[in-house]
Amino acid sequence: MNLGQKGLRIAATIAVLAAGSLVTYVAAQAAPRAKVIKIVSKRFDYAPSHITLKKGVPVVLELSTRDVFMGFNLPDFNLRADIVPEKVTRVTFVPDEAGTFTFLCDGGCGPGHEQMQRPNTVVD
Repeated sequence: MNLGQKGLRIAATIAVLAAGSLVTYVAAQAAPRAKVIKIVSKRFDYAPSHITLKKGVPVVLELSTRDVFMGFNLPDFNLRADIVPEKVTRVTFVPDEAGTFTFLCDGGCGPGHEQMQRPNTVVD
């Protein structure tokens, strides 16, 4: 291989890498940023009591509890997590359907546990 062919190969490799980097950059700019929502639970209550999300926008739920082990369940989106005292549990998802859905505790946190459910609205 002569010097001219090596130079051509190097230039072609650089062009391919540059094109790949440009595609990655453009895709990253176009992707919607995740909305972070903190949900704090305590026996028989979630705060905030209602959350509103936008369809197609990624969401990170940061779940914590002030007292006992809890569960978080959003069955319409097949989303479930344990909430452990003194820790933050992060759950990421993209709502793909508009409407009102219920999230609830499925951890059996004591008497009154069955009332621990809250609405979650997804808008277009």
